[in-house]
Amino acid sequence: MNESAYRVETTPRLAQWRIDTLSSCTYRKSDPFKMGLWNWYLTVERNKQLYVKLFPEVSTLTREQPPIASFIIKLISSSSPNRRTLVHPGVCDKQLKNNDDFVWAIDTLFTGRFIIDVEFLDLKIIPPLGGEPLSIWTGYHIEKHSIATALTSLGQMLSEGIHTDITINATDGSIGAHRAILATRSPVFRSMFSHNLKEKELSTVNISDMSFEACQAFLNYIYGNFQADEFLKHRIALLRAADKYDISDLKEACHESLTEDIDAKNALERLQTAYLYRLPKLKSSCMRYLVNFGKIYEIRDDFNVFLQSADRELIAEIFQEILAAWKGF
Repeated sequence: MNESAYRVETTPRLAQWRIDTLSSCTYRKSDPFKMGLWNWYLTVERNKQLYVKLFPEVSTLTREQPPIASFIIKLISSSSPNRRTLVHPGVCDKQLKNNDDFVWAIDTLFTGRFIIDVEFLDLKIIPPLGGEPLSIWTGYHIEKHSIATALTSLGQMLSEGIHTDITINATDGSIGAHRAILATRSPVFRSMFSHNLKEKELSTVNISDMSFEACQAFLNYIYGNFQADEFLKHRIALLRAADKYDISDLKEACHESLTEDIDAKNALERLQTAYLYRLPKLKSSCMRYLVNFGKIYEIRDDFNVFLQSADRELIAEIFQEILAAWKGF
């Protein structure tokens, strides 16, 4: 059988798979074909019935943003003079993740050459931030472009100091910013600028526990100008600022990131940070690393120093974990 037997021809919103022969008890799977954001497959199987399946290729994209499809699928006998056609009743807004989400069972067995014809009426995804499904062929690309443009503009306002009206004073430098943006992202900043506090009167905010670089990373995050390297470098400072100014999404981002690279050099510091800022996942991960995996014995000197300054409640929790681990042996 030549390669063309598995090829699906496509044009915008339309896919056709031409099958020359299909003997009894035969299964055939098409080559992948692109439609919208995803690669797709068609399969056909002849047994007592004819089964046709349509599904997206398994991928990270499909898992995170599975297509919500509306389409008309037909079976067309190209060998009969009048092109006999069977039409599925139609599929509307059906989420497709795997090869069993759409199965068309056909009692009539086609003989000779036939075509599987799929007309995609719409393909939707749920936006990353949630909400109603959005068509990738209408609002999706426009929304992505609009968001990207808005973020670029916000970043430019910060980097070029366009019409700034507030000055952020860090320990070793100052940065111009915008009250409205800070107030939108932080209820603490909003309160500062809404009441007759010195920050409102002097048009300055003093962040005396933050370096200029860390403060720049903090503002970059607020303005949507995320920089991965500076985020990783200043995670602890960013966590402190997020907690102080009540920016919950930044606090959670730092929480998740700090959980990902615990090692012998930072486990005790991370444990103290988790306790101080009420980060249950980070605290649990540090405890498991130190106690369940026995790493606490590899850093005995550091642990002894840690015990001299750590909060008593935290020390008690550590020893409770150690005792629980011992009972497990």
